[in-house]
Amino acid sequence: MSAHDVFLLGGVFPGTAPAEALRQVVSYARQAEASGLDGAWTAEHHFIEYGASPSATLMAAHLLAATERIQIGTAVAVLSTRHPVALGEEAATLDALAPGRFRLGVGRGGPWIDLDVFASGLDRYERGFEEGLRLLATWLSGATEVAHAGEFFDVLPVRVMPPGTGAPLWVAATGEGTARLAGRLGLPLLLGMHAPDEEHCSLIGAWRSEAEAAGHDPDAAEHVSTHLAHVADTPAETGRLRESLTELLARGTGQYVSLKPGRTQRDHGAYVDWMIGRHAVGTAAHVAERLAASAEATGVSRQLLLVEGRGDPEAVRDNIAALGAALNTGGTPAAAAARP
Repeated sequence: MSAHDVFLLGGVFPGTAPAEALRQVVSYARQAEASGLDGAWTAEHHFIEYGASPSATLMAAHLLAATERIQIGTAVAVLSTRHPVALGEEAATLDALAPGRFRLGVGRGGPWIDLDVFASGLDRYERGFEEGLRLLATWLSGATEVAHAGEFFDVLPVRVMPPGTGAPLWVAATGEGTARLAGRLGLPLLLGMHAPDEEHCSLIGAWRSEAEAAGHDPDAAEHVSTHLAHVADTPAETGRLRESLTELLARGTGQYVSLKPGRTQRDHGAYVDWMIGRHAVGTAAHVAERLAASAEATGVSRQLLLVEGRGDPEAVRDNIAALGAALNTGGTPAAAAARP
């Protein structure tokens, strides 16, 4: 049976100030805990309203302090704009402060203006992800001292402080190359909403072949997949979800500034229609069945649920409570009334 966590964008919906969007992320994590869900993972974006949180690790620190039981993860901390050692220190600190509760997910990110602002550059984005990931994994491995000499990073021998504990590290993968890299390192995958189950199975298959060849146990990995999840009992409720989610995508992702000319915007309405048709949107029974079928098809053991599609904070908290009850993970009627 898969674990179920909420995936929190911190999206700035119409009529909401960015600071309020950040505060609502905290209330949603608390609602997830009250509703019997297993965790909350937070996103990281820069300069756009699709997500107001510029630091997934900083938000994770606050969520760890604001909750007591659930796991808190990053989906994802963007490695292309971070120094791997600095990110490793942050992750090890959170793991020390909340043993067993913090989960670090990292990804390459996109070719956005972030790379220029933070002086990491397009070259590192395109060619330096593997080096950065290997250095980060080494830092978190439990080694007492780390040194590194490479194309993008040079680290003199330094003491690892606080020491890493070998806590798991997830790698966001949208293509086979990244999936194979994660497999060679024995790092589990974090799979996005954009692809069907068949594509997730293909990525996991590529991961397995590399993991086995590198001597890792492929059955020990806890892969994660991300899903739109909304309990909607009527077509009208589904229509409201479609409208608000399309608005967020069109306005928020339209604010990306690319360093690579010629990138085209997708048809956001068509994309939202595809997500609603493919993902767990509908009655409570349909949501539970769809998520269970996806987990069975892919073998993924943890599912992250995008719950903020309606935008309205009360509607989002109600959706989280309904998901907790629908997935039979400890949600109670009282949780629906919980308003952290």
